[in-house]
Amino acid sequence: MTAKPDKYDIVIVGAGPAGSITAKTAAALGSDVLMIEKRQAIGDPVRCAEGVSKPQLKEHIEPDERWIAAEVKGSRIYAPDSTSVELSEDVSGAEVGYTLERKLFDRALANEAALAGAEVRVKTRATGVIIEGGSVKGITAMHLGEECEIRADIVIGADGVESKIGRWAGIDTTLKPSEIETGAQFLVTDIDIDQDFCEFHLGASIAPSGYLWVFPKGNRSANVGLAIGGDVCHQGNRPIDLLRNFVEERYPNGKIIEIVVGGVPTSGPLEEMVTDGLMLVGDAARQSDPLTGGGIINAMDAGRIAGEVAAQAISEGNVSKARLREYETIWRERHGKRLKRSLAVKNRFVTMNDSDLNKLVHSVEGIDFSTMTLFEMLKVLVRKNPRMLISLGKLFV
Repeated sequence: MTAKPDKYDIVIVGAGPAGSITAKTAAALGSDVLMIEKRQAIGDPVRCAEGVSKPQLKEHIEPDERWIAAEVKGSRIYAPDSTSVELSEDVSGAEVGYTLERKLFDRALANEAALAGAEVRVKTRATGVIIEGGSVKGITAMHLGEECEIRADIVIGADGVESKIGRWAGIDTTLKPSEIETGAQFLVTDIDIDQDFCEFHLGASIAPSGYLWVFPKGNRSANVGLAIGGDVCHQGNRPIDLLRNFVEERYPNGKIIEIVVGGVPTSGPLEEMVTDGLMLVGDAARQSDPLTGGGIINAMDAGRIAGEVAAQAISEGNVSKARLREYETIWRERHGKRLKRSLAVKNRFVTMNDSDLNKLVHSVEGIDFSTMTLFEMLKVLVRKNPRMLISLGKLFV
């Protein structure tokens, strides 16, 4: 027997960074908010390299040493022949600066949402959306093995790359194999690495149509992971096998104390992120950077905008698609051009062989990138390699 339905202004499905920032923002503006999480513990398991930019993170939350595993000065990008270029963390714009402890970080964000007034309910899995009169009116869910209805004026899907909320509401969230990076990551300890720098390794034998990363985590440990295009992932070319090969060669005495696997959308954002009574944020809206795969900051930015627009829509009594589209418009104004550029660069880079990648890195040897943004570095690459990168020239005018 179905229990009597709960009723809220806003129900948020998923308690990652996107969901928690949305919940915190909307609750702080006076909305009655419920955030649900299908797992029994927020932040676990981790499916992320855990790297974020310092200044961008500080726009949302004051850093806390309890959930910062390491602080890095910059990153090194390695070509297949091991030639490298170095970027400063302060100005690179890359997903480096802090390496987080996501299990603690995500819980800290959820705690902030709760302190702002949101209700948080774990071990609660959405099973469908309630649609009446063409508008989403809530969700059906399983909580501790019991079916329930949760009514809400707005449902916000923050349920990650495998999001079902948008699809249930009629939004096309499908991804082609080439539009998703499938990855694996080891937490490796008892290894000697430069704790001041993140590493990114390119090459067909290392990570075809993707890259491998090494993110320091202090105490002679690091997240070592890789992601490759779903269209090149097959038996004999699985991320976990490629990763194991790299770790065995590079860190033969290292100890693997944790393994995580997952996927990241690299398609660029959805064409539609809202419909009547519903919004999508974070990986559910495909808001991660197509080039780097970084999604934490983008998700938090989206959560803040979505929370503000949702709360305003609730106060106005208008949760139509036309009203909620303000969130999508603002988000695209702030991030759309950058992600469009990242998608074009990614689509060009995945077609390059090892020889091409070596030439690119060799072409900028000796250039000081310490005062350049990632965008400025890409402009230099295009200028130095006009024939190879001719399709990208118009993006960097």
